[in-house]
Amino acid sequence: MGETVHDLIARMVALLTSLEDDGDPGRFFLGTYLRITRAVAGALGEGLFEDPDWVEAWDVDFAGLYLDALEASRRDPATAPAPWRRAFAASPTLRPEGHVLLGVNAHINFDLPQSLVRVIPTEEFADPEAMARRRRDHERIDGVLASRVATEDLELQRAGDPRTWLDRLLTPVNHLATRVFLRESRRKVWANTTVLHQARLAGDREYRRRLAELETLSDGRVADLLRPGPVLLRLAVRGFGVSLAPG
Repeated sequence: MGETVHDLIARMVALLTSLEDDGDPGRFFLGTYLRITRAVAGALGEGLFEDPDWVEAWDVDFAGLYLDALEASRRDPATAPAPWRRAFAASPTLRPEGHVLLGVNAHINFDLPQSLVRVIPTEEFADPEAMARRRRDHERIDGVLASRVATEDLELQRAGDPRTWLDRLLTPVNHLATRVFLRESRRKVWANTTVLHQARLAGDREYRRRLAELETLSDGRVADLLRPGPVLLRLAVRGFGVSLAPG
């Protein structure tokens, strides 16, 4: 039997303890991710998904890409993929929600298509019913994420500096925008997953070429989020996700 979601949680807890001991700002994203993973584990236990075994395998694989990048970065920052290098190198003075935004963006845009290609069997890409089942479980994960937005915002408020009156005024807008941007990016993820699958069928060289394109696009989006100015406005114009050109 492979790694379970409970094994994943134990790995996250150990890493989070290390980040907290070091005062590493990466603790904000990992702490958020740990709480969400516990919520997913609860949803698995409640029978929310059509194929819980697949969802668990996917959840473990997907999170593993981030955790591997984090561990690689802590050994040698230059070895992490480009979007993660940029996110991990963000200024410690950035507010906690800023670090979480960078982590979510890098993880969804760069890691998620890779994970879906790895956990969806090749033959299922040609089976509309199988792909529809995967999409529905994918959307149920979206529901778990959306249900956590307000709670996670409170957690980040406690972790950071006191918010201004304008921050408090914009909180409902930020919550709504977060849900919209997550849905938008995940739609793009499915398109990028198809592109990576087609590249995989064409051979390892083509897959690596398209993955390198995705890495560059994802790194550019993280860089865009780090530029000065109103992030919400920038996301409204450019979107949260990235798009690979069809093969």
